[in-house]
Amino acid sequence: MPSFKGEYEHALDAKGRVSFPAKLRKYLSPAAQERFTILKGLETCLYLYPEDQWMIVEERLSKVNTFTTEGRTVVRNFLRSAEDLELDAANRLALPSKLTEWAGIQSKVIFIGSGSRIELWSPDQLDSQDQSLSDASWQEMFENVMGNNHP
Repeated sequence: MPSFKGEYEHALDAKGRVSFPAKLRKYLSPAAQERFTILKGLETCLYLYPEDQWMIVEERLSKVNTFTTEGRTVVRNFLRSAEDLELDAANRLALPSKLTEWAGIQSKVIFIGSGSRIELWSPDQLDSQDQSLSDASWQEMFENVMGNNHP
């Protein structure tokens, strides 16, 4: 399956709807049926999973040992903000106001293709995140993560 990639900025309308980027839409599998799950990300952004990819996440979560405090806490805090969405006839998503407020998303949304999911960022939050990462830190991080996986 092709993965989501690229960066796309779109305006949020007065009703909290945003057009889903056409270049990302072409990577939606038919199994997703234009349905998504959106939730708080691990940084101050939102994670948007197509339905078929969300099922994989749920499968992994179902294997977490919820008889431990750590397991219960991870599952609870990951799922507590999750909401299901669908593209409307105009290929827009109605973003939940509680989530957009948390992520600092106001008038513009930046979609970033991130493999099996899409991240939604406020331009200000993304700029802040980018500024906190130096070129040297990025290179070191990339080498640590990808260097061990070199064939």
